[in-house]
Amino acid sequence: MSSTVSYWILNSTRNSIATLQGGRRLYSRYVSNRNKLKWRLFSRVPPTLNSSPCGGFTLIKAYRHTSTEEDDFHLQLSPEQINEVLRAGESAHKILDLESRVPNSVLRFESNQLAANSPVEDRRGVASCLQTNGLMFGIFDGHGGHACAQAVSERLFYYVAVSLMSHQTLEHMEGAMESMKPLLPILHWLKHPGDSIYKDVTSVHLDHLRVYWQELLDLHMEMGLSIEEALMYSFQRLDSDISLEIQAPLEDEVTRNLSLQVAFSGATACMAHVDGIHLHVANAGDCRAILGVQEDNGMWSCLPLTCDHNAWNQAELSRLKREHPESEDRTIIMEDRLLGVLIPCRAFGDVQLKWSKELQRSVLERGFNTEALNIYQFTPPHYYTPPYLTAEPEVTYHRLRPQDKFLVLASDGLWDMLSNEDVVRLVVGHLTEADQHKTDLAQRPANLGLMQSLLLQRKASGLHEADQNAATRLIRHAIGNNEYGEMEAERLAAMLTLPEDLARMYRDDITVTVVYFNSESIGAYYKGG
Repeated sequence: MSSTVSYWILNSTRNSIATLQGGRRLYSRYVSNRNKLKWRLFSRVPPTLNSSPCGGFTLIKAYRHTSTEEDDFHLQLSPEQINEVLRAGESAHKILDLESRVPNSVLRFESNQLAANSPVEDRRGVASCLQTNGLMFGIFDGHGGHACAQAVSERLFYYVAVSLMSHQTLEHMEGAMESMKPLLPILHWLKHPGDSIYKDVTSVHLDHLRVYWQELLDLHMEMGLSIEEALMYSFQRLDSDISLEIQAPLEDEVTRNLSLQVAFSGATACMAHVDGIHLHVANAGDCRAILGVQEDNGMWSCLPLTCDHNAWNQAELSRLKREHPESEDRTIIMEDRLLGVLIPCRAFGDVQLKWSKELQRSVLERGFNTEALNIYQFTPPHYYTPPYLTAEPEVTYHRLRPQDKFLVLASDGLWDMLSNEDVVRLVVGHLTEADQHKTDLAQRPANLGLMQSLLLQRKASGLHEADQNAATRLIRHAIGNNEYGEMEAERLAAMLTLPEDLARMYRDDITVTVVYFNSESIGAYYKGG
């Protein structure tokens, strides 16, 4: 049965693609029904396509198996292998109290990631601000490559942390730099974005961060910026630095190439800052954050904290029209995309939608091998009054209450598949199962015989080992649910075994972080405890 599902997926995908030869570029007319392809343009012909003598393209085998012959497509993933794939990106962390006298409002977080692109273009990060005690959670969804998402995931939290520092702390930072002494620690990473590919340019990044805190010092504010100001300014300042870094003359080739890749790829971002009962969420693009709320009567509900910045957001459409001449009203959004090419209307990087044509030419004519660097050189039609894209976030404030039980941050790969209500329902189900499991063990003597008996009962009833991580459960249902919201083992296996060159047609990279709140400590804030 699962082979048949995969056979249908492979065939239907290929039948859905029509391509046009356009010089050395491929313009894809295929648009997934789940709006997966953020960029309409590919910089060069993918390795699975070959030119035919008549000027079209024919499909050939890629380095992973792409045959649609049913008897040649082997799909035999066991439940254990499915779990291994789904759980490979798991992480979880219990938050320790920053001060023993003040219980933290965050209990723990669980996170996971499943790639569709190769390499994965999503990034995630969790860190505590060592000078201000705040916790930061971020999801970064890259497009046009992973370079921008990687850079933003590594750098944004530092900009926010510096923005929140007091004048005195910033003076200590500057004094250490001037005297060449070690800097005060700024962040403690609980979930790092991954091994940095920008180690060679870290000094450049630190130089720009230093310029930022020097400007903050010039403001002579004793307590630093408010959290809302810090988030707003940090997003825009980092995006500005990304743009300026490639415009400045850089002698080192590695630095120049990496800066170009960061600037010409893009990334949407959604991050949360939690400090006691104060929750701020900053969003630029189509990642999303929601709260799971349990009312006093036991009923659960969803509280959205962000709005997607895309063509389906009327407020976003109005903003774009206000910022450009009336003559462009019909061309700013075409086919539900910004200038016909990009789904999100806010993002880091993507300077080809921010710079003038002249600036783009002057930078790209400095001897870059843009094809080797996979840089998109494409100016959309009707490109008259840039910038069309901004990294300015929308910032939402929410005062946490004891009934606010968890926060879900995720890239649009999850929200394309599941509604807000579905996500809350699945996390609640995960919590209920975990509580039931604890109750079962508490009511019966815990021994190896009992554990073996429970496992055999679960296996006999056709159930697999329950996910211990809520983010994994969400990803499992996002790709395994059918149109009726029911989990289908065959569909799940098929979606996990699609070849890399086709997986992106049916699902996006999915990155999820679930943050659980401590209702008791939140309640204590209101009681003055």
